[in-house]
Amino acid sequence: MEKKEILAQWHSLEKKWQNYWSEEKSFRATNPGDPDHDPQQKKFYCLDMFPYPSGQGLHVGHPLGYIASDIISRYKRMKNCNVLHPMGWDAFGLPAEQYAIQKGVHPSISTQENIQTFKRQLNSMGISYDWEREINSSSPEYLHWTQWIFLKLFENDLAYEDNADVNWCPELGTVLANDEIIDGKSERGGFPVIKKPMRQWMLKITAYAEKLLADLDDLDWPESTKEHQRNWIGKSVGAELSFQIKGHDEKINVFTTRADTLFGVSFLALAPEHPLLDELSTPEKKKEIETYKKLSAAKSDLQRGDLNKNKSGVFTGATALHPITGKEIPIWCADYVLMGYGSGAIMAVPAHDERDLEFAEKYSLEVLSVNDGEKIINSEHATLNINGQNISQAQKSVITFLENEKLGNAKTTYRLRDWIFSRQRYWGEAIPILHTENSTEKVAESELPLTLPEVKSYLPTGSGESPIAAVESWIQTTTTDGTPAKRESNTMPGSAASSWYFLRYMDPKNKTRFCSVEAEKYWGQVDLYIGGAEHAVGHLLYSRFWQKFLFDQGLVSHKEPFKKLIHQGMILAENGEKMSKRKGNVVNPDKVIEEYGADTLRIYEMFLGPIEKSKPWQTSNIEGSYRFLAKLWKLVISEDGQSLHENVVDADESQWPEKIKKLLHKSIHLIEKDIEKLSMNTAVSKLMILLNEATSAFERKIPKSFLSTYTLMLAPFAPHIAEEIWKLLGNEKSLVRENWPTHNPKFLQEDEIQLIIQVNGKLRDKILVSSDKSEDAIKELALNLEKIKAFTDGKEIKKVIYVKNKLVSIAV
Repeated sequence: MEKKEILAQWHSLEKKWQNYWSEEKSFRATNPGDPDHDPQQKKFYCLDMFPYPSGQGLHVGHPLGYIASDIISRYKRMKNCNVLHPMGWDAFGLPAEQYAIQKGVHPSISTQENIQTFKRQLNSMGISYDWEREINSSSPEYLHWTQWIFLKLFENDLAYEDNADVNWCPELGTVLANDEIIDGKSERGGFPVIKKPMRQWMLKITAYAEKLLADLDDLDWPESTKEHQRNWIGKSVGAELSFQIKGHDEKINVFTTRADTLFGVSFLALAPEHPLLDELSTPEKKKEIETYKKLSAAKSDLQRGDLNKNKSGVFTGATALHPITGKEIPIWCADYVLMGYGSGAIMAVPAHDERDLEFAEKYSLEVLSVNDGEKIINSEHATLNINGQNISQAQKSVITFLENEKLGNAKTTYRLRDWIFSRQRYWGEAIPILHTENSTEKVAESELPLTLPEVKSYLPTGSGESPIAAVESWIQTTTTDGTPAKRESNTMPGSAASSWYFLRYMDPKNKTRFCSVEAEKYWGQVDLYIGGAEHAVGHLLYSRFWQKFLFDQGLVSHKEPFKKLIHQGMILAENGEKMSKRKGNVVNPDKVIEEYGADTLRIYEMFLGPIEKSKPWQTSNIEGSYRFLAKLWKLVISEDGQSLHENVVDADESQWPEKIKKLLHKSIHLIEKDIEKLSMNTAVSKLMILLNEATSAFERKIPKSFLSTYTLMLAPFAPHIAEEIWKLLGNEKSLVRENWPTHNPKFLQEDEIQLIIQVNGKLRDKILVSSDKSEDAIKELALNLEKIKAFTDGKEIKKVIYVKNKLVSIAV
């Protein structure tokens, strides 16, 4: 068969089986209480991070995680699990709004069009989603419960209003989260972002800082991701103390984790946003300070903090008094100090802090060493002497002194700041809050969902107000008792819907609760969550926060949402760059499927390498994956694609070569282990090797019994081709819920094993022995080896130890 003919047959059977799976609801998960629910089945909840449906559709990088999750979901069904593998759409937010603005259509229209494109593409790859559970975060049914959870947060004093310094993007006309900013510019469009104080809705995630930190230890997550979250939460144990400003009644509060270095303070540094900055700056410095504050406002926190390799600052002209020595200390304004961390002021100890040292050297400030690496030095005063103490002792001594003298106290702080939860955009969840002249009240639950009004323009206003603010007929309303009120005009951030969507999949059609008690208890945690590492902090942290809040309210049964987490790597362009429409290097999966078939795309993406690693797409290399499947197809399927080839013969396992029996059972066992640990590339490799070996050993006469087992093993990876072969083998039903083949343990044993022979712990020889040889026989054999005798003859043999299947250790 020519490639053209094979592809025509494959495209035909792809549509056939995709339609069959849809009509038969082959991937439907059941809840307790469903007529066909089997309580004996073990549940398995496999979840992909749900995408926002952009207008570009999918490129070949996106399906990497989807295909991997599909393979393990199909495998788990074959292991008799009740598998929940859903998909939905993160439809609200900035990406959808920006695309709609570019196209000049309403976001709801463009979003729905994009959803249809995504869904078509996912189905064309044979991804086994339970589409009965599809959700859309912008739908009224979903919106209702996002707003309901917000009201619960509000009722528990975890949602509040405040004036906060935010990342404001004038071009986009909205506030941005830190993870939406790259190098001081918006991720969407690359527009400048500045710091700006604005009225915002906040969620008090800081109330959960300790729980969010402590519970990381129990999660089966990549250690790097857990470390990202630990750093973001940023727990610090230390002391808070005050420095009196000379000539003022005010004091500057600072937090330090190194109270032992108090005698080494040579300057104080304040964030440009610090509220005391204007008051304490001398008249001749005010203009310079104002200019510096504007420059700092144009930088992101990352640029000012960890990424800031060129420290800058301005002297305020003011000084503070050291709380112990009374020495005058200069007060500087420096933007490497962040208002969002601690008090927005630091006591700088250049001799023992790299950032402070860079600053001090740049501005010729004093560097006072108070630690010789082992003990404290240069730290003596009439009221306190810590010289000679180690760091731990000195910290305790200083904190005790500060507390006794009422100059400070021990304190634990967190880098984590409360979640800025409002956006000045149109396309987002309306915040269900009413403002009266004297109060802030929640919208009655009976009025949920509170949907967006129609607007003449949903473009950003640029004034800091949402476009909704101009719709007087919607803004003006009354409370339940008839008091005049205004609706909140800001909308929720894009991360609102994704903070709880995994719960809605459990019971997506429930009209009386976000998820029934029974369904939530049954599905519990997501067993496997797959998504990009770019969400290592934001989305994952917010989801954990909402889950913990709902758990504390008795609304869910687990305090953590995601049991196991895997980050898929990126598929890069052929030159190693990130794929993007702007660079013109995007590879469309539709084209790959057209040229090579859906199963080839699936096999190739998995064969590229470990799922966690990023790797370049190589169009030329996809031929190898095609040839593997085409070889199988031509070997077992007739020219017309309608029946089995004459190469497929009747022969049970007893007639197979021993080599193939052993290889097949070993492959079943090892591929099963590979799937369980998501090592899909090695699983594909084993399938390829097994086919090659079998073709040779059987001399191209493939027994039906072998083909049947092989097809079941292939099914999770290449489901369309596997289904067709399964049907042509005479099976009436789909193989979706057929049992994964079982291996015979006796075939896993090696006929011969290699043993290391050691004398006094040093390698002296290696031997091959039969796997069924007894321990005593192996010891005797080892002792009689010529190389070993050279080290044992004439010496007393004290001990001979046999470590099964590994080594013999002889002590003389």
